[in-house]
Amino acid sequence: MSEIRTRGDSLLFLTDAQLRRGIEAMFFAYRGFTADPDRILGQYGYGRAHHRAIHFINRWPGTTVNNLLSILGVTKQSLNRVLRTLVEDGLVESAVGTRDRRERHLTLTEKGRALEAELNEVQTARMRDAFRRAGPEAVAGFRTVLEEMMDEDLKRLFEGTA
Repeated sequence: MSEIRTRGDSLLFLTDAQLRRGIEAMFFAYRGFTADPDRILGQYGYGRAHHRAIHFINRWPGTTVNNLLSILGVTKQSLNRVLRTLVEDGLVESAVGTRDRRERHLTLTEKGRALEAELNEVQTARMRDAFRRAGPEAVAGFRTVLEEMMDEDLKRLFEGTA
């Protein structure tokens, strides 16, 4: 049995089997959460890395490549491959920084915003439906669990996106 401390410092006892079941639930939920976007992305020959880049470029228009690298936690080579494709396909614009010419600032084009909206729409619908069926207490608990699973630096980054 594993013991987990909760916010009120009371103990929550979960068996290893219950924790394993939670891990499996995360795997299957993620698979469901990404299924619809994967189908859309597949029509363009894109993958999840493209989706994540599009999402965060939309979230922070004008973000720099370095900022996107830190958010995504990928290698520069990997991100450059994804960005090159998105730029060549007309979904992302890359502009040289005005203060620092070494920086590249990224924004979605109209075509990129349309794809991001389509991807967001299917994930929002799935999440809205799940939240509606689970109820408000479950939604609050789910968000708390997700935030508690984040490393502190990522939690700060997440909190800065609100």
